[in-house]
Amino acid sequence: MSAIARWFHAKGFPVWGYDKTRTALTEKLEQEGIHIHYDDAIENLPKEILEDKANTLVILTPAIPAEHSEWNYLKEQGYTIKKRSEVLGIITADAYTVAVAGTHGKTTTSSMVAHLLHHAGVDVSAFLGGIATNLNSNLLISKGSREKELVVVEADEFDRSFLTLFPEIAIVTSADPDHLDIYGDSEELIRTFQRFISQIKPGGYLLLNQNTDPRLTTQIQPEVNVITYSLESGDAHTQGIKIEGRWFNFDIESPFHNIGSLKLGVPGFHNTENMLAAILVGQILQVPEDEIRRGVESYSGVKRRFEFVYEGNGKVYIDDYAHHPKEIDAFMRSLRALYPNKRIKVIFQPHLFTRTRDFANEFAECLSKADEVVLLDIYPAREKPIPGVTSEMLLELIDCPEKSLKTKAEIMDNLALNLDFDVLATVGAGDIDTLVKPIKNILEKV
Repeated sequence: MSAIARWFHAKGFPVWGYDKTRTALTEKLEQEGIHIHYDDAIENLPKEILEDKANTLVILTPAIPAEHSEWNYLKEQGYTIKKRSEVLGIITADAYTVAVAGTHGKTTTSSMVAHLLHHAGVDVSAFLGGIATNLNSNLLISKGSREKELVVVEADEFDRSFLTLFPEIAIVTSADPDHLDIYGDSEELIRTFQRFISQIKPGGYLLLNQNTDPRLTTQIQPEVNVITYSLESGDAHTQGIKIEGRWFNFDIESPFHNIGSLKLGVPGFHNTENMLAAILVGQILQVPEDEIRRGVESYSGVKRRFEFVYEGNGKVYIDDYAHHPKEIDAFMRSLRALYPNKRIKVIFQPHLFTRTRDFANEFAECLSKADEVVLLDIYPAREKPIPGVTSEMLLELIDCPEKSLKTKAEIMDNLALNLDFDVLATVGAGDIDTLVKPIKNILEKV
């Protein structure tokens, strides 16, 4: 949503917005001149909007709950209201679009695509779901030098949002069950991904993770080129991954041309696989090999995606947005590969009651790979509580040497007295990121 807000602001439109929680991102938007309020009250709607319905566009994120009073007022008054995804569809309708979809991996992968192209001097716009460190933004606006604008966009499957996009190139990183509160079951999720893939334009490309459900391509147009990829198999794959410090060094085999001696400074096997997909986009768009190699080495990640917050005094602190069991499992495997034989403590905030209910055993299995797990209460986002679905329920299923349930205040009090870990990770998609600065401050004072 903040990228959309920034896009309209950059185009000269006055922009107002609501968010539930004040964060570093919303404060940055306010500094840029975007007006934000944090209390859901009709009287907080700006008079400019109330006085000019005809020239007002209301953009909605599905994260807004149905009972939101401002949204309901604007609906009742007949304002033009469009979902974020619809607006992205309008913005990209006449552009050459690279759309990155997947139940996980899409923010990192789309930021990698945008970085490789931008770093190589390709004129590109990008709408990302996280703050790309290289750009210090989630928005990139092209200079308009191309006859047809090139746009990289994160294609969100939540609420079937990505069905507003008709890309020339689509990446599908994963299609694991998620958002079952929306889809009902995994079969409907697969059917919706099939529809998205069917919308790739003739002559375009589908870059499909080799490990996804093979049924995804059953509705694809015959003129679309399908390239599968993964770490170890597919039309494109990596070879010889070696870990040196934080760096993942690897070669790739590609149907376009092979590239050796690549260095990725954002660690993780999953990040290496995501970078492979981004490299394929660069090859399709004819980015020179040397530019790709330099782009990979200079990529510095996305905020809250395997983000190194602190290193010193024998301690490492990493923050990550992972909120699906597959993401947490990939994060934990990479963490163990980087720090074998180290004591790893994970603070996790479950996100959504439905997701916690649907994947409780899977969450417990991947979290049990830590030496210590601390759970926060479930972050509800748009949902109401579900009887019996609690962090206590999840805690009982976790099997690790030390585990507990704490409030944010208790976590901070405990850290001030006890730093019995080598590696600390905060993990989750809710408001756990509000702990990042306070934790970093404690570690810096050790």
